[in-house]
Amino acid sequence: MPHHLLKATPTSNPAARISSISRHLLGGAQSTANPSFPSTTSVSSTQNRNFSSSPSANMSSQPEHPTLLIPGPIEFDDAVLQSMSHYSESHVGPGFVATFGDTLSMLRKLFQTTSPSSQPFVISGSGTLGWDLVAANLVEPGEDVLVLSSGYFSDGFGDCLKVYGANVDLLKAPVGSRPQLPEIEKALKSKKYKMVTVTHVDTSTGVLSELQKLSETVKSVSPDTLLIVDGVCSVASEEIDFDAWKLDGVVTASQKAIGCPAGLSISMFSGKAMDAFKARKSPPASYFASMKNWTPIMQNYEAKKPSYFATPSPQLIHALHTALSQILTKPLSERFARHREVSDKIKKAVADLGLTQVAGNPDDQAHGMTAIYLPETVKATDLLPKLAKSGVVFAGGIHKEIVTKYVRFGHMGVSVTDPARSDIDKAIDALKSGLADCGYQKA
Repeated sequence: MPHHLLKATPTSNPAARISSISRHLLGGAQSTANPSFPSTTSVSSTQNRNFSSSPSANMSSQPEHPTLLIPGPIEFDDAVLQSMSHYSESHVGPGFVATFGDTLSMLRKLFQTTSPSSQPFVISGSGTLGWDLVAANLVEPGEDVLVLSSGYFSDGFGDCLKVYGANVDLLKAPVGSRPQLPEIEKALKSKKYKMVTVTHVDTSTGVLSELQKLSETVKSVSPDTLLIVDGVCSVASEEIDFDAWKLDGVVTASQKAIGCPAGLSISMFSGKAMDAFKARKSPPASYFASMKNWTPIMQNYEAKKPSYFATPSPQLIHALHTALSQILTKPLSERFARHREVSDKIKKAVADLGLTQVAGNPDDQAHGMTAIYLPETVKATDLLPKLAKSGVVFAGGIHKEIVTKYVRFGHMGVSVTDPARSDIDKAIDALKSGLADCGYQKA
């Protein structure tokens, strides 16, 4: 078995895992809960809705609140939130069916796929539901899966696959890095894998995995193996060229760079992946997460035909429709370039403070978040409340090996793309003053 290639076992201490994940919310726990969005907000029709970003850095239609700069959920544009106030309507009525159909079609543009065999899914649930969708449908009990591990969430994907009976091998990288192509190639040659999973950006470390060369390696060494991407913390902030890179599946969620409130599991699968599902010998191992149940629903909605398996959230679909409409008003290349530009600015500010990142190699650093090692003299439990007093919310650490040693700064979506917002400068200033208040001085 290749170096660092470990046989995954079921999580031995679920309580410890739950305790660890709770630290993801550490920053938010230090600040006052956000007030509810006013019920008096005016509602405009889909046809007449203004898809431009918020005109004011004060977010005029939103109550005053700390700026949320964790790696998701993120700050939301006014128009997206206003979409959530859409009047109640039937989930099989013509108005909603048209909106949902357009939303599915726009997802094809976001993922950059024009293949008729590609299949989008939008299902009520969190990003984690994407793991179940993959594990319940694309792998059968006893089949081998190679999980490329770059942090907490990579390992979580492996845990999910194990629950559904897959034989999971973890190819682990040291904290702050990712498995390298030579060792991946060696692992692929060691046995026949049904699937390789990679977490594009592991939210626990801010490590960015490279997809294009990875796909070329997988297709070259093991062309029948499916390549599945966890893009929860990357879609809409990092480039993903679904067709050109020959990806077989990307799962994501609504509340990160897409900029829609939490509650939607969003995914895209290739024709090859759908064929693998159709060829399985046993039924899907889930009812709610069954592609057998959901595929005809998605196909009917995209064809503007009413359909039903389980009730979607019309309000969330309207918000997603608005968010995607905003994203697609400009070339995706501009969006990705803007995220890179702001990321570079933040990472320079971190370096100027004498701090380092969890992801040490610049090529491995995500552009929608930054995981920052704290000075030895500063504790996250001291720094995060000071940031909150400055009106900025960061997240605490979550990777068990370094959990107390770092904080996470999310910078994606409107906080990056809306020139009227001062979120990023505000956060950098708060970080500087917060560290100073904790007694830190650059050596």
